[in-house]
Amino acid sequence: MFPCMVLLALLCRRLNCDMRNYKTAGWCLVVAALTVSAQADRWMAGDFHQHTFYTDGSDSFDFVMEKNIEFGLDWWANSEHGGRYNRNGIGRHWDDSDVYACTPMLGDITSTDGHQNMWRWQSLRDFVWPDILRWRQNHPDKVIFHGVEWNVPAHEHCSVAIVDSRGTALSAFEYIFDHNDYDTSRDGEETEFGRLRKVNGRRYEEIDGVKVLTDLDMRSQHGDAVAACAWMQKQYDEGKIENGWIIWAHVERAGPWDPASGKRGYNIEHFRDFNNAAPDICFGFEGIPGHQAAIARGNYGDLSAGGGTYGGAGIYSAAVGGLWDALLGEGRRWFNFANSDHHAHHSKGGSSFYPGEYLKTWVYTTDEDSDGAYGLNEVADALRGGNSWSVMGDLIHMLEFSATQGEAEARMGGELHATRRRDVSLSITFAGPKTSGSGATRTVDHIDLIGGEITGKAQPGTPAYTTPTNASTRILATFTSNDWNSVGGVNVVEIHVPADRDMYYRLRGTDRPPNTAHETDALGNPLADSEAINLGLDRDAEAWADLWFYSNPIFVYVKQETD
Repeated sequence: MFPCMVLLALLCRRLNCDMRNYKTAGWCLVVAALTVSAQADRWMAGDFHQHTFYTDGSDSFDFVMEKNIEFGLDWWANSEHGGRYNRNGIGRHWDDSDVYACTPMLGDITSTDGHQNMWRWQSLRDFVWPDILRWRQNHPDKVIFHGVEWNVPAHEHCSVAIVDSRGTALSAFEYIFDHNDYDTSRDGEETEFGRLRKVNGRRYEEIDGVKVLTDLDMRSQHGDAVAACAWMQKQYDEGKIENGWIIWAHVERAGPWDPASGKRGYNIEHFRDFNNAAPDICFGFEGIPGHQAAIARGNYGDLSAGGGTYGGAGIYSAAVGGLWDALLGEGRRWFNFANSDHHAHHSKGGSSFYPGEYLKTWVYTTDEDSDGAYGLNEVADALRGGNSWSVMGDLIHMLEFSATQGEAEARMGGELHATRRRDVSLSITFAGPKTSGSGATRTVDHIDLIGGEITGKAQPGTPAYTTPTNASTRILATFTSNDWNSVGGVNVVEIHVPADRDMYYRLRGTDRPPNTAHETDALGNPLADSEAINLGLDRDAEAWADLWFYSNPIFVYVKQETD
């Protein structure tokens, strides 16, 4: 629940109280105190992309779980690679006879570095799942998801999580669709999700008793990726899984998708395909990637789309009028998230921060069943709903963004149906800063209000479907401390915009003023992080040199006038 001062700010804004008039504001505080006891919603911080010894992480499963708690996370997912790996969650090999009297591996036999691998469909089901149940039982106040980082046919990686009662759905998904899982031992197995067969971008043949694998062409592989999205949407629609998501990871890192050169990145048409096939499952991407303490921030090298990150964000999100804005301009519910992608901490020679140490994704979660707790389905629904925002270095620890006209209101992820020629009020309430992980007190310098027109969905086969820009998007206003009212560390700013066309609005904020050398341009946009070399910074120092936050959008639709 919100602190009283946050509730005071929100209610004063809603009730048109002058926060500088403390007599009037006092009445708001009374209302706020009453609201606290009835509050059934809360903001929850989380991370859904992190690795352990189970795959290519450098820490035990339990150690990483503890770090989630240490750095203030309320929810998270263990989402690490599909395929096959040779270690368990404490870093011992699966074929270590001191640990296992009999080797537990099932399926086709493969080895890495002289040790037999376990296919991830098995470790997810038989080992990770019990670990997650153990942590859920020991920490009932935390929401812990069963996830996998999917090796996507024709593309790079993707964070996947499924909510079910037995942990079998994620195992089936990984077996069927992961490009790096070429075990065939379960083919034909009847499950509650249908008969299993490989749909992972490969052709499987047996020639003279030897299994031969051949990659399909890139477009056919992409078709298998779309089929995976449709499969999960079907399981969700039919109630065979309770919930789930497919959220695309570090989407610029591999560069633009190009079948001719074999580049397995993502172009905008792929996100449109995925969202069309599974609108309740494929609803966003990691616009702010993990590995923020890498030599090249985000592990985004010169060949990534955009040539690197910009203020820690990928170009698809950082560029005003770029790919994300093109999706929002269609009215797509396509949301932006941040994750740690923790493998190895920078203090141990790695490129990561711990989960929650530097990046957090905050979601507004509703107690849907009124049981006084917040569970897996409630957090998953909150992510899908889009009332969420992402932040670096705890620059802010609270953000409310809403649009109102009369009694109608919408918040992030929602839509407002407005009457033409009556202004819409956009309100921003934020709290911060806290002392950052760098040990310094950071202050928000400015917040950009970014908006663009909504023109409807592009249709497959048209030029618009492959167009990754939105020419109507621009910075509509920039707010500084001169523009917001502050009481008790809570800041409020409001702007009125005309309701003359369908629009979406989103926010971006930073601690760096415009024209900061090698960090921001004259408009306050982030510059390429590769310029940090001119500041003598790299790795974690570069990450702390500029902090940003991004909100998800509000959609405003203008009603047509009638006689």
